[in-house]
Parts: sequence; C-alpha cells; structure tokens
Amino acid sequence: MLAAVGEEHTAATGDVLYRVGDATYPFIAIQEGEVAILDAAGNEIISHGPSSFLGELNLLSGQTVFVTAVVTQPLRYVAVDRDVLRRLLFEDGPLSDLVLATFISRREALQRVEGIGIEIVGPRSSAATMRLIDVARANRLPFAWSDEAPGGGEEPPVVQLPGGGELKHPSGGDLLRALGIGRELERREEADLLVVGAGPAGLAAAVYGSSEGLDTLIVEGTALGGQAGSSSRIENYLGFPAGISGAELTSRAVSQARKFGARPATPYRAVGLEPGDDGRHVVQLEEGHEIAARAVLIATGAQYRRLPLADLSDYEGTSVFYAAGPPEAQLCGAARVAVVGGGNSAGQAAVWLARGGALVTLLHRRADLRETMSDYLIRELERYGVAVRDRSEIAELHGRDGHLEAVTLKDGAHMPFKFVFLFLGAKPCTEWLGDCLARHTDGFVLTGEAAGASYLLETSIPGIFAAGDVRSGSTKRCAAAVGEGSMAVQFVHQHLSAQPAGVS
Repeated sequence: MLAAVGEEHTAATGDVLYRVGDATYPFIAIQEGEVAILDAAGNEIISHGPSSFLGELNLLSGQTVFVTAVVTQPLRYVAVDRDVLRRLLFEDGPLSDLVLATFISRREALQRVEGIGIEIVGPRSSAATMRLIDVARANRLPFAWSDEAPGGGEEPPVVQLPGGGELKHPSGGDLLRALGIGRELERREEADLLVVGAGPAGLAAAVYGSSEGLDTLIVEGTALGGQAGSSSRIENYLGFPAGISGAELTSRAVSQARKFGARPATPYRAVGLEPGDDGRHVVQLEEGHEIAARAVLIATGAQYRRLPLADLSDYEGTSVFYAAGPPEAQLCGAARVAVVGGGNSAGQAAVWLARGGALVTLLHRRADLRETMSDYLIRELERYGVAVRDRSEIAELHGRDGHLEAVTLKDGAHMPFKFVFLFLGAKPCTEWLGDCLARHTDGFVLTGEAAGASYLLETSIPGIFAAGDVRSGSTKRCAAAVGEGSMAVQFVHQHLSAQPAGVS
C-alpha cells in the first residue's frame, strides 16, 4: 500500500537520510537493510531494520528534525511524502493507530534523552526564561536547560536550535515558529466559528464545526491539547479501558480536526473581546492580531492554583511542577516525591510517578480522600504503594539553587521530598474577557438560564458560547469537556440560522 503512494529508493551504507536541523523529511518504510538514529553528537539512540519505519511526531507537525538517520546496512525503502502520509492516515484506521501511537511513544522517549532538541540558556530568576521552559514542556519539545546567564551580556533567554542557529530573548511564538510549528496568522482573520482554547472542549468543537461545514479557526496560547495534553494517563475516558495518555488523546484530536479542515494556530493568546452587533465578534490576540467571527466558543479552561509560599518560584521548573509527563517522571525515578492535591488529576499523577519508580506520598488537606477522588484511583494508589497523608498542607520549602531537599508541613512534620507536584484545583482563564460578558463571582463564565441566554451553552452575549472547565457549573472532567464542545456546535448552527438575511 505504501509503495503505491510513495517512491522506492535504495541507499548505501553511510548515506544520511535526514539530519538534525532539517526542515522536514519523508515517511520511510524499510524493506531491506538497517538505519541508525543518532543524536546531534553522533551517538546512536536506536536502530531500525526491515519492516520498521522511521519518524516521530515532527513528521506530522512540521517541526524541525531533532535526530539524524544514517544507513548502516545497504537499504531498500519506500519514501512517502508527509502530506500524502497525512491523507493516508485519515483514510486507514489500523495504519493511523500504529503510526500515531508509535510517533507519540518516540517523542516521549526523545524527551528522556540528554542532548536532544533545543537548549535554553537563562537563569531561573528570569521570568522570560521560565515562560519559555513552560512553552517547551507544554509542546512536548525535547530540550535541555542551562540555569545560567547567557554569555556576552545577552538578555535571557538564549536558545540554541537543532542543527545550529540561535534565538535571542524569543517569545514562545518566536521559538515555535523557528521550529516550524504552528500557523502564521494574518493581522486580521475571519471565520464562521472561532474557538479560543485547544483543550478537549475546544478540539471537540473544532472537529464537529469543521466537519459540519463551518470555517473553523482554533487558537491556543500555549500548546494544542491544553492541560489535558500533559496528563500522564486518563483512566476513565470512555472507550479506553486501559486508559490513554493525554498526549495521545489530544494528538489524535488535533489530527482529526485538521482532517476536516479546521485551522489550528498556536501560540496566540487572546487578550480582548469586542462583541459585535453586526453579526461578527472580534477577538484580539497578542502581537496585534485580531479575528472576526460569526460565532465564538470560549474554551480557555482553567489553570492550576499555586501554593502561597514566598519562595515557590525559586523551585518551579526544577523541583516543583504542575504536570507529570515523561521528562518529570525521568527526573523522579527512585526519588521521594510529594503529590499535593485530592482530585483525580493528583491521583493520576501519583500513580504515574509511582509506576516509574518514584517513592510517592500524596498530601491532601481533607479528612477523607474519598470526598474528592474516584474510588478506582484510590485503589490504584494502594496498588502502586502510594502513601496517602490526610489533613496535610505544605508550610515551607527547604533547598538551595532551585533544588528541593525537604518540606515542612503545617503540623510540623519535616519530610525529605526532592520533588513536589501541585494539583490544587483551578481558577478560570477568563481575565482577558474583562466585563464584556456575565461571569460568576469566582470568574467562571455564566451560560444558559444563569446568563439570560437562549441556548444552554450560550453566554450573556448572543453568538458567544462557553464550554468545558471555563464554564460555570461544568463537570471538570475530560469527557464532559468533549461533550460540551461537541454540543456547542449545535447551538452555533442554531444561532447562525436565526441571523437575519444578509448578516454574515
């Protein structure tokens, strides 16, 4: 099948198929021979032989190549152009499952290998450096971080790109676009449906909106997939009895949205909303961009809360984290780790880290974990040896140079944790909305009857909807967010069909 859509080639021992820093490469299916995958220093990471294929997530996303592929035995192979492969994956379910799952696993593996990807140089005292590290983590980029001031008096951070090249004090958008990631928006764009936020609710709306004929644009301020994309494993998502990683679930959703013609763009952070009385609402983005849309779906989700500790920022990004992905799991192997929180996200992270060999203690402030966590996760905590400490809150952090050594709890207990993961509930990402639509006192967006709206998910402004964690009264679960994002498209259609003739 691949030969029918690709081209057959041969290559001699020593030939380079692609190298670190290349902009793109084809999908390569090996018929005969062997290929070694090397890092930038020439060290072999792995080799692939007959019936194997080369590539990882950057083949689909268009990111800069992070590794080099060198022929080690005379090679006969089929090369398939990236755009052709994308179409094939849309049409062939079994092949799509195999390739996408493998690409995601390979990306997670690359995140654990030293010397792969970008190098960020800047001290932890630099807010710009820490923001860029957050962007790298959220987008699952392999990276190394040098916690020091750049040479030559340069303003931090400085980024060394794969294959050469350097960025000085880049924004997250500068970095991603230098790596070939993301759509470059015009100063003004128009769409039938603008989805603000690319978590589960936003991605579901993008899939259903674009598949039902709406010109759909989806913007995200950090990484496609939102916070769900960083979840180590979602165990209670319908249809996946063995669970599914957030990265795989959201990567599949992004591919599905693209299949139907949705236009994802990142990182573009919304900074303002101007409701329109002419049938179009305008959302302003940072760096001077704006989008006019006939309908807007707000799906910006919520952010995890921080501990009220004066020196917390000294440890964030090195010893204190808000997500538990492959890089963090690698750091924590065999170390003593505290996971703080009593919800399902905390439970999932604790189990994931314990599976990876960490000695995990779950700290929560209630008397009974069953008040806030699902029973199946409580059983998993017991299964993987996670210690649970009730009525426990961190009062003080102890360490130096950003590396945690211990914590003191409010009851006076001193515990030797090297890493802390915080899952403390969330606050809505709605500051950018100002007072232009009705919100609850806690900041979550009001919809339906509570907002005096015509439709269940419509806000106080006709044509502007909200779905997922950002919506007041929503169930803070991944599956619920997907359901709301899908349902919102039905209300968008009803709103657009009710508009007077000539309004477009």
